[in-house]
Amino acid sequence: MTFMFSVFGFASDWKIVPNKEVCMVNETHFARPQIPVPVAGKTYYGCCENCKKTLSENQNARTAKDALTGKTVDKASAVIAANPAGNVLYFANKKNFEQFVKRR
Repeated sequence: MTFMFSVFGFASDWKIVPNKEVCMVNETHFARPQIPVPVAGKTYYGCCENCKKTLSENQNARTAKDALTGKTVDKASAVIAANPAGNVLYFANKKNFEQFVKRR
């Protein structure tokens, strides 16, 4: 975890953001709505047609690792946090995010 903090800054810099403002392929928070990509009853978000295609066709693009536990989470239902630079981290739930912030 220490490496993650050195790359992404202090845990206290991270804030929960709306999923619809995140390109789930580029892992970037844009602070504006992205293109919705419905897949199997869930909605993912991409910033362009290429990202839309990737989310539609690549199951691995629709999952991430919880930044606290390392367990796989579905990006459509994940709690997403962003830092001021727009980097994002995914969490299975708000409790995991809160524990992530407290650990720093």
